[in-house]
Amino acid sequence: MNKSLRVIISTFGAIIGLMGFEHGLGETLQGNVIPSGLMIPSWPDSAFFNVLAGEPAMTIIPNLLITGILAILVSLVYTVWAVLFVQCKHGGLVLILLSILMLPVGGGIFPPILGLLIGAGATRINAPLTWWRIHLSPGLRDFLQKLWPWFFSACLLAWLSMFPGVPVLDYFFGVSDTNLIFIILACMFGFLILAGIAGFARDSQLFPDP
Repeated sequence: MNKSLRVIISTFGAIIGLMGFEHGLGETLQGNVIPSGLMIPSWPDSAFFNVLAGEPAMTIIPNLLITGILAILVSLVYTVWAVLFVQCKHGGLVLILLSILMLPVGGGIFPPILGLLIGAGATRINAPLTWWRIHLSPGLRDFLQKLWPWFFSACLLAWLSMFPGVPVLDYFFGVSDTNLIFIILACMFGFLILAGIAGFARDSQLFPDP
């Protein structure tokens, strides 16, 4: 098993699950009402989530209470699978399917998208990483291996800066900047990709060169 990749999948998979859970909680608290359309705010009356436009989500369920319950259940299953079972056969495929399911039942917009990326990476968690050992020199792999902890830490910081960071800055300190949100989003995706690349290089060091 590729241990560096497992750390990435489990850590950020758990965060994605918590994000989906938070969306579901907001929808559940709105009660037994019919949504106004396909797109809904998870927290429409919350000042804390105002900076994030009330946490947009999507639902095909004509009831916000049921939507929220389903979002919570799917998100919890996603979290448990990412943390405990992702190394199982077809573990990555299960995460991909759960991400797809999370979208139409109110689990948010970005959590399912990020979940798909995590799921795609998880499909390689038991791969021999032959491509990396053939196409990357030992020196480059060693260099990327040393960068992995920094990329991982930067990615974790970016994710936590989005939530709860952005709402906290707006609600408690009045700091609200759309450009800052887009910068953090770019860092979330960018450092996730870099951490994945460095993680593959780090894990490939455990295999003998072909």
